[in-house]
Parts: sequence; structure tokens; C-alpha cells
Amino acid sequence: MSDEPLIEDDDAVVLEARLEAGGVRLDKALADVFPDLSRARLQALMAEGAVRRDGEVVSNGSAKAQAGLYTIILPPVLSATPTPEAIPLTVLFEDADLIVVDKPAGMAAHPAPGCETGTLVNALLAHCGASLSGIGGVARPGIVHRLDKDTSGVMVAAKSDRAHAGLSALFAAHDIERTYVALTRGSPSPAKGRIETLIGRSSSDRRKMAVLRSGGREAVTDYEVEQVFGAPARAGGAPLAARVACTLHTGRTHQIRVHLASKGAPILGDPVYGSGSPAAPVRAAIAEAGLKRQALHAAVLGFAHPVTGEPLRFETSPPLDMAELEQLLAGL
Repeated sequence: MSDEPLIEDDDAVVLEARLEAGGVRLDKALADVFPDLSRARLQALMAEGAVRRDGEVVSNGSAKAQAGLYTIILPPVLSATPTPEAIPLTVLFEDADLIVVDKPAGMAAHPAPGCETGTLVNALLAHCGASLSGIGGVARPGIVHRLDKDTSGVMVAAKSDRAHAGLSALFAAHDIERTYVALTRGSPSPAKGRIETLIGRSSSDRRKMAVLRSGGREAVTDYEVEQVFGAPARAGGAPLAARVACTLHTGRTHQIRVHLASKGAPILGDPVYGSGSPAAPVRAAIAEAGLKRQALHAAVLGFAHPVTGEPLRFETSPPLDMAELEQLLAGL
């Protein structure tokens, strides 16, 4: 559906088991280890890329099992018909095929266990009614890409099946302009560059993503430091914080958050990847600005209209919490 597989969801259930010996069919071996999963279900999960051995995707259930650590990612079980909710939306563009919105921080893109209401899908169902693509069998109607719940910014959803198919093709081909603004602890060095890694589930914490040496999926981010804040604590050191523009060339789960953290400049306020504490003046600025999330905003989304071919480009400014934080950081 998009270049970010929907099985790699924050709320997915991750199962793991080690096979000490092979020899039998893989689907049978895994069904013996995971008795709640039928062989047919396991075969379907393999077809979706949800089964891996030692980090590598395995897709042939009839092949002989090999020894190794097997990981199965089970997508959350969701209702196929979420409830419409009259939630106000900031609509940037809308026609018979598409709707583009500026998603606020704190709004999940789609329902998930523990977050069944108040999502963008619930809001779209009420706003678009029966015109929204995918109603009647798809748990995430109209959604072809997503932002993390606490990331704000521009998102597009399909209202027609032809637009849904066209948008999915654009995302799969990476033929989309996507630029994000992040406020970081310290600053990545050099000030401009490309981060090109493999990203997959962390071996130490399966709820997190990580840069991997093998396995995972290719992830490419271009970044540029637009402004630095606060004098370095020592000569030749990094500034206290920075504003960084990141352009995505792939759309992996938590890609920007993982990539900036891998450069030693995690996003301010990130509860998952923001290891280490910012300098005291930065912590004070975060508290004063009231930032309670990762300081990440999807600022630009550009693409060719999947039905008309018209070039479309949308740009929004970071919301108040990030704007106030940036203003406070500029005074350091």
C-alpha cells in the first residue's frame, strides 16, 4: 500500500522463537512453536513480509526450516469499520479524489489497540462520509501513509479507489516530496549530508527500531542543519540544539527519529530515541514551551495528483509548541 509496510506498526505484536534444528517444512515447524497460528495464517504472514529468520525476511512456507531466531510481526486486529467522529480538521486541499490535512500532534493516523477513537481515520469518516476510499473491509480507509501519533504535519488520504491506487504507487516508487523539520539535541555533523542505513526492529527492544548492520530495510534521509542554538559547552563541541530539515527518500517506521539519533543528535522530547538529557538551558526551554512530544513536524508534502496529474505541493509551519521552543532556543 505504501513504502512503509503496515505490518511494522507501533502496536504490532512481536513473537519470537528459536528453532534449534530444521528439516521439516517451515510453516509446520512454526505452527508447532506457535500453536495459536495456523499454517494458512503463517503462510499469509510470510507473504506480507512479516516473518523473519535472524533478521532476514522468509517467504516460502513450504521450504525446509533452518535453525535460527524467528520473528513474527502480528498486525493489530482492528475493526473494519471505525466509528465516524466529528473531529475538527485543518483541510489544506480537497476534491473528489483526495483530501490533504495538517494533522495535529497527539492524533493517531488510524485506530489501534488502546487507541480506537480520536484518530484521523475517525475524523475522515465523519468529514468525507461514504466517499472515503476503502470503506467496507479496510481497517484504515483512505490512508496510504502515516505520521507517528505525536508528529504533526501534512498528510494525504484518498477518497476514491483510483486515487488510493495512484497514491500507493507514488509512495511505493518514492515519487513523493517529503520534508520534515526537527529540533535536535546538539547538531548532526557534518551540517549537511545523507544518512543511508538499514533499519529494522531492535534486537534489544522489539518495540523500537534501530540501525542494523544486516537485515532490515534500506532507509535514506537527506538532512541539512538550518540553524544552531546555544554556544558549545567546550571549544570544538556541538551547539546545544539545532533546527534540522530532513528529506525522506524512503518511509521506514520512525526513520527520521532513528537516523538523527544515530548521528548523535536525537530529536528533543523524543521519549523513545532521545537517549541522554539535553543541557539545562534546553530543558528549561522545553518546559517553558510546553513541549510534551518529539519536536518533529512534517512540513512539506508534494506529489502529482494521482488522477489529474496536477502537481501539488503543501507546506505548513510547525505548531505552537515547536514554534515557541524554537524562539526560546534562539535566545540561548
